[in-house]
Amino acid sequence: MSETSAEDVVATAAVAAAGWRRAGVAGAAIGVIAAGAAAGVAVERLTVGRGMRKKARLALDASGPYGSLRGQPGRAVADDGTELYYEVDEIEPDGGTSRAATRAGARAGSGPRRRRLFGSKDPAPLTVVFSHGYCLGQDSWHFQRAALRGLVRTVHWDQRSHGRSERGRAQAEGVAVGIDQLGRDLKAVIDAAAPEGPLVLVGHSMGGMTMMALADRYPELIRDRVAAVAFVGTSSGKLGEVNFGLPVAGVNAVRRVLPGVLKALGSQAELVERGRRATADLFAGLIKRYSFGSRDVDPAVARFAERLIESTPIDVVAEFYPAFTEHDKSGALPAFRDLPVLILAGDKDLVTPSSHSEAIADELPDAELVIVPDAGHLVMLEHPETVTDRLADLLVRIGAVPAQGR
Repeated sequence: MSETSAEDVVATAAVAAAGWRRAGVAGAAIGVIAAGAAAGVAVERLTVGRGMRKKARLALDASGPYGSLRGQPGRAVADDGTELYYEVDEIEPDGGTSRAATRAGARAGSGPRRRRLFGSKDPAPLTVVFSHGYCLGQDSWHFQRAALRGLVRTVHWDQRSHGRSERGRAQAEGVAVGIDQLGRDLKAVIDAAAPEGPLVLVGHSMGGMTMMALADRYPELIRDRVAAVAFVGTSSGKLGEVNFGLPVAGVNAVRRVLPGVLKALGSQAELVERGRRATADLFAGLIKRYSFGSRDVDPAVARFAERLIESTPIDVVAEFYPAFTEHDKSGALPAFRDLPVLILAGDKDLVTPSSHSEAIADELPDAELVIVPDAGHLVMLEHPETVTDRLADLLVRIGAVPAQGR
């Protein structure tokens, strides 16, 4: 089996950096980051050939059931005709564990009958709706989904152009995607998958922003049907000020021209995708840096995160990026003030820093604010027990699941 030398790694990094330099000053800054990531895998490449690394990735893919949980499929239709894919995990009539959950190895408690909600004689069941983040998919909630199966009805959906959902039809016609559109998409999913009954909304990163857009456009839905909300690693605005852990000069250059760079890359999607595959190790380093805060992340979980992010086409990455600098939904937060609210973030999140969660908590003073130590942006994968426990506490607090079942 052929081996790869450190010189080969440096050469690969140099080629990557040179390509970015053609895009301008920000390209040079990104090239430096890429070169650093390549240096981080140089030692591995001295002793491990490309074929062996590929086998290792396949082994990691097979080592855990991450992303394997499936539910009853459905499709909602957005206001521009885009089909949005969702799955429902139902609860057994007797409150026990469903057969699907048993097959997945998830355990559910067999406590007393669930408390009736909202005083209805025969109410529709409470539904927990999970919204995922940028460049991810519904499977990013794998651990929380496994823990809640059989205890409560849940809906997991893929945002437009992500996962199994259709590519945004409006975007195919040149219409820019915005967070407001995602809020309307969430309303379409709720109308299709949970048209009646109380709701708990859970959103990570872009998913939390989607919930804010929903509240901004449909405040009556929040008032009449939402029983609780959980914001995980998200922001209500000012994302244009995030430095992503870069020095001031570098981040200023990146902010100035990165949208144009991404747009140019999106126009050469096929070529860029081949480049992403060819430099998988380099991008794995970048993904790990911006996804996790601790060094001892389970390699299979880190690989799972890579697969989720790698599955998002570069033109979709480019399409969504401008929406975040324009995002400002601080004015929508008061809609959640009278509800039980959980706000959770990792203390080492470089994408949506914990200060943004603290800003949300300032607007919602009665909310529970949890800053998880040694955690990055994908806190629900990095510290799944902490996130699941806090969600379970929220559900117990509103009577959605019995304390024994929790």
